[in-house]
Amino acid sequence: MTRNYFWHPAFDDYPAVGVDWHMATAFCYWRTKLWDTYAQTRGDGVNTEDFRLPTEHEWEYAARGGHDLAPFPWGGYYTRNAKGCLLANFKPGRGNYPEDGGLYTVKADAYFPNDFGLYNMSGNVAEWTVTSYNENAYSFLHDLNPDNRYDAKDDDPEAYKRKVIRGGSWKDIAHYLQTGTRHWEYQDTTKSYIGFRCVLTFLGRSLNDF
Repeated sequence: MTRNYFWHPAFDDYPAVGVDWHMATAFCYWRTKLWDTYAQTRGDGVNTEDFRLPTEHEWEYAARGGHDLAPFPWGGYYTRNAKGCLLANFKPGRGNYPEDGGLYTVKADAYFPNDFGLYNMSGNVAEWTVTSYNENAYSFLHDLNPDNRYDAKDDDPEAYKRKVIRGGSWKDIAHYLQTGTRHWEYQDTTKSYIGFRCVLTFLGRSLNDF
């Protein structure tokens, strides 16, 4: 499974896993350079913003999909629809993993997107954010700048190396799928259930886009 997941084309549309926080950040840097090089060949100029990992609060806003009070990205309060079908890839019940259609990860566009058009914001794989984890972060973050970061060094205490992960994964219970649930992992560890997605700061649209 490990050998095929990373190299066989059957898994081309599956989420990346087994990357630590530093590797995910490095990918964002590489993607920025790749895009800027491509844009220059088209004469579009260099993008003023870089690809990056989202902050914890950016991730939650995107996951909610415009439904401020709903605990899940699909807007409802339950993990099944009216027909009894599961709405995400996670650990249902006492561990009947295949019930939702996947024993482990599923394709990145599996299940329906939320109202922002984003797939699998809950379930499938948990996602790295750029935010450092503190249990009491909400008590000292400012409303207009809820961005808590710390660039932990190798010789720092382990507690300093915690980064926020969000969304829950194929091996997590439904609690971790909720858009408001906070969890963490050490930035220098790799897991089969943690991936990431890049974001780009939105500065508006050009008239040439329409």
